[in-house]
Amino acid sequence: MANITVLGLGAGDLEQLPMGIYKQIISCENLFLRTKEHPVIQELDKEGLSYQSFDSIYEESESFEDVYAKITQLLVEKSKEKNIIYAVPGHPLVAEKTVQLLLEEAKKGEITLDIKGGQSFLDPMFTAVGLDPIEGFQFHDATSLVKEAIEPMQHMIFCQVYDAFIASEVKLTLMDILPDDYPVTIVTAAGSSEEKITEVPLYELDRVAELNNLTSVYVPAVKEEELLFRQFSSFRQTISILRGPNGCPWDQKQTHESLKKYLIEEAYELIDAIDDGDIDGIIEELGDVLLQVMLHAQIGEDDGYFSIDEVIQGVNEKMIRRHPHVFGDTSVDDAEDVVKRWDEIKKTEKGERAEQSILDAVAKGLPNLTKAFQYQKKAAKVGFDWDHVDPMWAKVMEEIQELQEELAKKSEPEIVATEFGDIVFALVNIARYYKIDPEEAVSYTNRKFYRRFTFIEKKVKELGLEIETLPLEQLDQFWNEAKKIGL
Repeated sequence: MANITVLGLGAGDLEQLPMGIYKQIISCENLFLRTKEHPVIQELDKEGLSYQSFDSIYEESESFEDVYAKITQLLVEKSKEKNIIYAVPGHPLVAEKTVQLLLEEAKKGEITLDIKGGQSFLDPMFTAVGLDPIEGFQFHDATSLVKEAIEPMQHMIFCQVYDAFIASEVKLTLMDILPDDYPVTIVTAAGSSEEKITEVPLYELDRVAELNNLTSVYVPAVKEEELLFRQFSSFRQTISILRGPNGCPWDQKQTHESLKKYLIEEAYELIDAIDDGDIDGIIEELGDVLLQVMLHAQIGEDDGYFSIDEVIQGVNEKMIRRHPHVFGDTSVDDAEDVVKRWDEIKKTEKGERAEQSILDAVAKGLPNLTKAFQYQKKAAKVGFDWDHVDPMWAKVMEEIQELQEELAKKSEPEIVATEFGDIVFALVNIARYYKIDPEEAVSYTNRKFYRRFTFIEKKVKELGLEIETLPLEQLDQFWNEAKKIGL
């Protein structure tokens, strides 16, 4: 089996290249380069170095993944003909995807691999920006950024900032986390005689003219507390402090039970903001709902039962399990099919027993109008439902008559209330038939009533009168006026 020897060209120029690696390169008959754009190669070119570079593949391919895969494939094919040397910038095992792919091929037994050093650019990079890595730092490949992996409380180095396009990707990703004018340092050819260091505000990162395959970007760790407020870890720490020994007495004494009412209140305030189309309000109320989630999670952690990590893990796994048509190999026809499969998966997960009522799957804490809707929906799935709307209307009329009879008999308040509830329940059935959400329908009516009644109050105030002094007929005129103008 032929062998591939991987050599690192180092981070600097020819003077910094180890003698052993230098000798192998100049004496090699089968030398391949990931890129010839490196100070060492530029110097050796003057000595008539013979090689084949893969720079053209960058122009032919649509993504870096394709580039690295093609280079790896070509190297494996060439190695079957004869032993070859493959030279890469820096150290072969630092930010070099092609070498990682070659290692995978070696594990499969496709090739044998011999990796030899070459100075990584990290040491001269630390020197260039004055960073002691003991403080902690993150190392990111700019060609495959993952925003969620960025931790601004640590120093960050982004390598392979080849050109303005990649620099723009880094800039836009960081601007979602950091201020537009946050200082960043661009370092090209770190540790070589051609080293260039430029500090710019973040928004100018992609406007620097000299960017190449030896360019990296250093972003110092964020120290200002207010710049970390967007980070989930910062919010989690805030809640931990509030519940901690030196925290807030109110937060410290809360329990799952005491917080229930606040969760309901915040959920309804969020719904109000959504109904009003108030974007700022939605942002604020979503934050308040998240606060309730975090408080419950912190109580769970304080009591030693669970943490927010387990909450996130559980819901993440559940969403993946219940969407096999997205994360698996199943297919669905439409949204209704999605709901059907969701219910089937949920039933399997919950391990519902035959003797358990299907109505038990409806949350006990739902508003009663919504609960009625869900009860009927569950019952309809097993056939307990009318096929047409006519008997539904007949049922409404029947329930109205029964209420009138109980009122005529001056029955007990509880009996009268039950009969009234039967009317509402029957109307919910009609709403379900016409695909109307009864809770939402009443919400529309409440908002309409609010608009028209406040219009009446305004008109009365303009007349300099008290609303209590006006007859219903006049108030009704104001109501109709509000109705005419679309309130």
